[in-house]
Amino acid sequence: MIYLDNSATTKPWKSVLETYTQVSEKYFANPSSLHPLGAEAERLLMQARKQTAELLKVAPEEVIFTSGATEGNNIAIQGAVNANKGRGRHIITTAIEHPSVLRTMNHLEERGFEVTYLFPDKEGRVKASQVAEKVRKDTILVSVMHVNNETGSIQPIKEIGKVLTNHSKVLFHVDNVQGIGKVPLNIKNAGIDLLTISGHKFHGVKGSGVLFAKRNINLVPLYFGGTQERALRAGTESTAGAAALAKALRMTLDREPENRNMKNRLEKLASELSKYNEIIINSPVLRAPHILNFSVIGRKPESIVSALAEKNIYVSTTSACSSKDSEESIVLKAMGLPEERTTSSLRISLSLDTTDKEISDFLKSWKEIYYEVLKVGG
Repeated sequence: MIYLDNSATTKPWKSVLETYTQVSEKYFANPSSLHPLGAEAERLLMQARKQTAELLKVAPEEVIFTSGATEGNNIAIQGAVNANKGRGRHIITTAIEHPSVLRTMNHLEERGFEVTYLFPDKEGRVKASQVAEKVRKDTILVSVMHVNNETGSIQPIKEIGKVLTNHSKVLFHVDNVQGIGKVPLNIKNAGIDLLTISGHKFHGVKGSGVLFAKRNINLVPLYFGGTQERALRAGTESTAGAAALAKALRMTLDREPENRNMKNRLEKLASELSKYNEIIINSPVLRAPHILNFSVIGRKPESIVSALAEKNIYVSTTSACSSKDSEESIVLKAMGLPEERTTSSLRISLSLDTTDKEISDFLKSWKEIYYEVLKVGG
């Protein structure tokens, strides 16, 4: 098997699964229980929070454990605007965000909030100057992802944060799901107030995530119950999920130097695929080291995904969270690319475990499919 859909989800590392299983078996009690078993679970949860905070270079009380990025993004965005709607109802985001952000913005528009969508250039990148031009006295939130999940384009988060230092009451939210462990980002230095990551994107388990919420940030929870996670995420915490996430994050960040090898493999893919006449690379030259988006003009991407799957090779079309909903990439469309490219795109995404042999084997199989199955350029 050659798995090249790591932006959708990564395969959990064995040691991370072992941590999850061991904690589930030994520390199964509710962390909120007062008896000794509950205290043990709470201690381990606090340890996972501290470790995660140290890795993110933030304070432990700023780490909110969630079920993943969708929940984290919703708590951050809806929580921020509901807490601050008394002083404004204007939000700024980009037209290339993940569906968990864009659909939340659509919902807020239905509730009477005004959302300004920034469009990227043909490299998939917005500019800090666009934020500076659109921010107003009634702006309460700016939400910009760090690394785009379809193209790998990198947004100027630090520069945007610098712009917002002149607007101290405007909160800054960053979806860092695709950037964590791939493209360095210092949360504090970038002036970020809210940031989300998801465990299953860096070899953790599904159903685990983190919302960084800066000290003293006022958020209204999405639902109510207990006072867990700063009263922002009611419900019994997953001690095993938090421990596994902390371990996966540590292992990922320890291996950051290996990103250069992943980047070299991605460059080889881009170079070889570019040799085919009907293929156009959509990802910018300056991109994250693990994502490559390209179009095969005149061919349905679903047919290519199926042909590769028959050879036990797995890639994707658009974002996994929107690939079943639309035949056109909203990200590529927002970049101003023609329909022949927005409706024929494929995404290859690597992980730290992707090997040179897998890349070579993929390219060999791709050549066979291209000429024999797709009968392109024969």
